[in-house]
Amino acid sequence: MSVCIRKRVKEWWKALRLLYNLNMSGHSKWSTIKHQKAIEDAKKGAAFTKVAKKIHIAVKRGNSGDPNVNPFLRSVWDEARSINMPNENIKRAVDKALGAGGSESNQEAVYEAYGPGGVGVMVTAVTDNKNRTAGEINTILGRHNAKLGGAGSVSYMKSLNPIPTVSLEGTDREEVEDLISTLEDNEDVIEVWSNLA
Repeated sequence: MSVCIRKRVKEWWKALRLLYNLNMSGHSKWSTIKHQKAIEDAKKGAAFTKVAKKIHIAVKRGNSGDPNVNPFLRSVWDEARSINMPNENIKRAVDKALGAGGSESNQEAVYEAYGPGGVGVMVTAVTDNKNRTAGEINTILGRHNAKLGGAGSVSYMKSLNPIPTVSLEGTDREEVEDLISTLEDNEDVIEVWSNLA
C-alpha cells in the first residue's frame, strides 16, 4: 500500500471517528433516564421516610402495631399505601416503633416557636438524635426571623375555640410561608402547624 493511500485511509478513519463522536456525545437516552430516575427515587425515598416517621408516632400514640385496633395507625397506613409504600417497609417501620430487633428507637420531639408578625408555629419531629434536630430547627428559625418558645407557648392555642389566627401580608407573609415550607422539607419533621390565617 502506497504512502498516499495509507494517508487517505488514516484521514478517512479520523473523520469517521469525529463524525461518530459528534453524533453520539450528549445524546445518550439511558443517561437522561438514569438522572430522571435518580431524582424520582430521591423524592420517593423522602416521602417513605416521612411516612415511616408518622407510623412511629401513630404506634406510640395508639399503643399498638395492629392497624385494626389502632385508628392512628390505620390512617397513616392508608397514607402509606396511597404513595405505594411497600408492605415490607410499612411492617419494618411498625416493628421499629415497637422496639423489635433491639434497634435504637426514634423519639418524638415538639418545638414551639414564634415567627414574623407573632405567628405561632409548632413543629413535630421524629428523630434518633434530639440535639441534632433541635440545632437544625433552631437554624431554620433563625434564618427566618423566628425564635423558639417554651413548652406550651404555642400548643395552648390548639385548645382554644376559635383558634386565634394572625393575618399577614406582603414580605412578612412570604417569610412565614417560606419558613413553614423549609421546616416541612427537613428530613425529621413530620408536621408543621401554624396559626397563620
